[in-house]
Amino acid sequence: MGKRLLWSLVLSSALSAIGAQAAEKTAIQVMHQGDPGFVAAYGKVAERFEAANPDVDVQFIYAPHDAYNEKFSAAVMAKQLPDVMELDAPFLANYVWSGYLQPIKPLIDKDVLDDMTESNIAQGTYPIDKDLYAIGLTDSSVVLYGNKKYLEAIGARIPKSVDDARTREEFETYLEKLSKLDGVKWPIDTFRGYGIKTEWITYAYGPILQSAGCDLIDRKAWKSEGTLDSDACVDALAMMQKWVKHGWVVPQSAGTNQFFAEGNPAALALGGHWVYAEAAATMKDNIVVLPLPKFGAKAASPNGTWIWAITKTSKHPDIAAKFISFLLKDKEYRAYVASQSGYPGLKSFAAESPLYANGGPMAIAFEQASKTAVARPPHPAYPTITSAFMQAVDAVFNGGDPKEALASAAKKIDQDIEDNDGYPPFGDEQ
Repeated sequence: MGKRLLWSLVLSSALSAIGAQAAEKTAIQVMHQGDPGFVAAYGKVAERFEAANPDVDVQFIYAPHDAYNEKFSAAVMAKQLPDVMELDAPFLANYVWSGYLQPIKPLIDKDVLDDMTESNIAQGTYPIDKDLYAIGLTDSSVVLYGNKKYLEAIGARIPKSVDDARTREEFETYLEKLSKLDGVKWPIDTFRGYGIKTEWITYAYGPILQSAGCDLIDRKAWKSEGTLDSDACVDALAMMQKWVKHGWVVPQSAGTNQFFAEGNPAALALGGHWVYAEAAATMKDNIVVLPLPKFGAKAASPNGTWIWAITKTSKHPDIAAKFISFLLKDKEYRAYVASQSGYPGLKSFAAESPLYANGGPMAIAFEQASKTAVARPPHPAYPTITSAFMQAVDAVFNGGDPKEALASAAKKIDQDIEDNDGYPPFGDEQ
């Protein structure tokens, strides 16, 4: 395997040095994020890919999860985009609109394309030309985890399917009962410990607003004022503020593992599918997986995860696509992802994942993908949309007025869209 790179703002000089070492090979740069386990897994895949393709040198550019977009912007400014880049699905529309990515359908192996689930296709598709620009092994979802012992102690109903989800009234009644139960310090962990600089707030809390009957933006008119600051959204965010004020929610300062921490101080957890592996390892049969509650007339859940794309400036798109296809088929990589409760984005991977199969402990999570998943707004203004919403939620959780916070966020979003003339052709569709 060629020499691996860590991200550096002095990328140019580093790549030049490596280019000299691997002059006899065709080099492709792969920009990615991920925890140490995934970083190691990518490295091993590259070793196997290079063994099968000895004329290729795979060079990795690592960017920390929390600073990924800033690092990508630095690469754009330096005109040094990698050949392959990992991207968070809701940012795809912005990247395509900005001219950074190229369609990948003609490049990726057909058997991989034919293997994609509908939600995987959706997360990698640009809504204007309906073309596929990115692909992943996985998708994602958020569920409601429950401590079985605590739920039985308050006589809580345990839904068996998405169609059987709890209502808002039922859910809040249980939160109040749990707050008075011995052993429960906090009724629910909403993973505020992830902080306000990641996608978590928009990804996980946005569906609560959508379930309550509103959205971050009107997806036809592409205007936020009148939607994000509507009565339904204000009421939904006020509801979450009440949970915080009552002390029902694990505070940000307590970290991100209070549901499965020693002593189980949190009774419920509004958590991503990735939480399951670690929670199940410590809680054993005391964990139950439930669908997200219905906070209004319908249920809603998130989807979208980090997926792989090929940049428009790549000089070797065929090799870049060959590496992506190789990665998604790699048996050892798939086994590692499965061990981390990876949420299937390929049908064959779903078949290898008993966790998500009918009767499996995470079957409800996979059921949500086809019944309740709502993608984050696929619009070039998404970076502003998510930033404004995160700031509003943070203000409200710290005592701010929900109406004022959401009105301010909606105004920022609409101003960004106006400043960019509607991001045509998006504006042309109005």
